[in-house]
Amino acid sequence: MSQSRVVLCMKWGTLYPADYVNVLFRACRRNITGPFRFVCLTDDATGFDEGVESFPIPDIGLSDWMWWDGAWPKLAVYCRDLYGLTGRALFIDLDMVICSSLDPFFDHPAPFLTTDMGPDWRPHPSGKGAPEAGTCLFAFTLGAEAQIVERFQEDPEHNARALVIEQKWVHAHASAMSFWPAGWVVSFKRHLRRPMGLDLILPPREPSGEAKVVAFHGKPRPIDLIRAGAGWWDRFPHMGHGQVRWMANYWRDHGGTIPD
Repeated sequence: MSQSRVVLCMKWGTLYPADYVNVLFRACRRNITGPFRFVCLTDDATGFDEGVESFPIPDIGLSDWMWWDGAWPKLAVYCRDLYGLTGRALFIDLDMVICSSLDPFFDHPAPFLTTDMGPDWRPHPSGKGAPEAGTCLFAFTLGAEAQIVERFQEDPEHNARALVIEQKWVHAHASAMSFWPAGWVVSFKRHLRRPMGLDLILPPREPSGEAKVVAFHGKPRPIDLIRAGAGWWDRFPHMGHGQVRWMANYWRDHGGTIPD
């Protein structure tokens, strides 16, 4: 029997409304072959679609500030027993755009896979550099990487301040780390946004070719690009502005609400 498949996401606070969860759920449903569970760990499941399973975010001993700085709640997905969930998990941040089939992300044989935000996303002058784990989209076997959260829990305050952000802790403590093939996950800011100056007159490129997922890391976020009356959504010296049609179409096609 094939291993069960679980899509995981997390939502806490008010930055991302339920629309983000529902759009991601519908995009996954359209782009995964066969049965899977869609699970959101959250402090508020109000407005979720039927079919979205929700559970509270496990208490892993975080101080208040860790909820708002460094994305430390994401470490809870590595708990040895996460609500009895079993099988292969694909964690997806809420601000990701699904372009094509997610089946290859489940089928890849490496034990732990994540996104390389190193030389590809933050180009080194030489064109080379060490891989740098980004945890916007990663796959692992549920319960198999418990040391990541358990070592953190030995001294959460010290560990969070020492490594600043959760993805650096994961990079340091995963049992073995591999990265998605180049081009599977592309960065909106690095690969689709136009160069400075051109972004005044040309909209961002549409994802194409091998791109299976577009990652929005930091600002702007997808919601900034889809507003009907979108003004400037980028930060100086970048000058992106106006509604991005392909992004708005994606949101609308997956049942999302286009804000004014």
